[in-house]
Amino acid sequence: MSTSKSVAIIGGGACGLLCAIECAKASLEVTIFEKNTKAAKKILASGNGRCNISNTTLSSSDYFGEDSNFVSYALEEFGFKKFQNYVENFGLFLDIKEDGKAYPLSNEAKSVTHLMVMYAQSLGVNFLYEQRVTKLQPLLDKFDAIVIATGSQAASHLGGSEDGYTLAQEVGHTIVPTYPTLVQLELQESCVKKLAGIKLAGEVTLFINNKKEQTISGDILFTNYGVSGLAILDISHLASEALKDYQVVDISLNLLPKIAPQKLVSLLMQNNINSFTLIEVLAGFVPLKIAKTLLEELQINPTTKLNTKLAKKIVNKLQNWKFEVTQTHGFRHAEASAGGVSTKEIDPKTMNSKKHPKLYFCGEVIDVVGRRGGFNFAWAWASGYSAAKAIVKQ
Repeated sequence: MSTSKSVAIIGGGACGLLCAIECAKASLEVTIFEKNTKAAKKILASGNGRCNISNTTLSSSDYFGEDSNFVSYALEEFGFKKFQNYVENFGLFLDIKEDGKAYPLSNEAKSVTHLMVMYAQSLGVNFLYEQRVTKLQPLLDKFDAIVIATGSQAASHLGGSEDGYTLAQEVGHTIVPTYPTLVQLELQESCVKKLAGIKLAGEVTLFINNKKEQTISGDILFTNYGVSGLAILDISHLASEALKDYQVVDISLNLLPKIAPQKLVSLLMQNNINSFTLIEVLAGFVPLKIAKTLLEELQINPTTKLNTKLAKKIVNKLQNWKFEVTQTHGFRHAEASAGGVSTKEIDPKTMNSKKHPKLYFCGEVIDVVGRRGGFNFAWAWASGYSAAKAIVKQ
């Protein structure tokens, strides 16, 4: 009969896999309960299949939650260099970009899941697929340690759910209200449907209760429901948090941020050739869909001849086009979720529950969420490592 400590890990995602590997390396008996047909579906889908696996610059300022400093110890213990060395030991090499983002050298998320699962299996980790855990007590009765690594409600089509919160509540944990983040935004104005499919590099300014909160540059993609793109994802945390609290949320889009307003007026007038109509003048600066929709919104006839007064009015709209945000595009489309198991009830050095000595948490189920750029994966690795080290040491 084996005398090894037995560990149950609920969830075979990023943090669950790393936690399992670290426990198995110490000769513990590890079982992963995964409700999907295979592990790490969210890793496979991340970064459009490329997987932004971490970031070279990690600090508590990259994270949100009731206590953003909760992440500090784990990130110091298992920072980027340690993570890089760790994964290289089982053949996963990284491509580090100038902006600090790290990807698998293969440029494929499949490499990450394949190597981690194969390595875990080689260490004796037992994977139980299509095994959804709905009650914690049976595992507490059977195993010496249990790790809740279920993730959050984000990306429900990949297995995201409230399961981890329900299990945590079974032993008395508090759940900080959740909301989607790194998510697209839905807009009030009907004109956005006319712009669907247009993608450009612009600037987004977020207003909460008419107060300017944040300005971000990057890709903006118009959709049938509103806006997407990297710039939108970057402002979505504050926008989603405000919407959760029933605050008024608006965005202002600058579609030509590289040109000063006065210069843009001058260029429009310069392009105002005698035979050109207003729509033809604008076509030299923005996609035709935008030009037509903008003139409709300003109630200007597209065949009108341009003058300085009209040029100023058009430039103001091009560089300060305001939209009311009605809601986010929901958990299903979100890359991450804010809120979760309260950090007040978890030891930040061990990820051990303060409610039950056998119970540990890691990853997104905890009230910790990072900004875009590999920070959520970095938290998954670090928290999974911290939980494993504590289990082994105990």
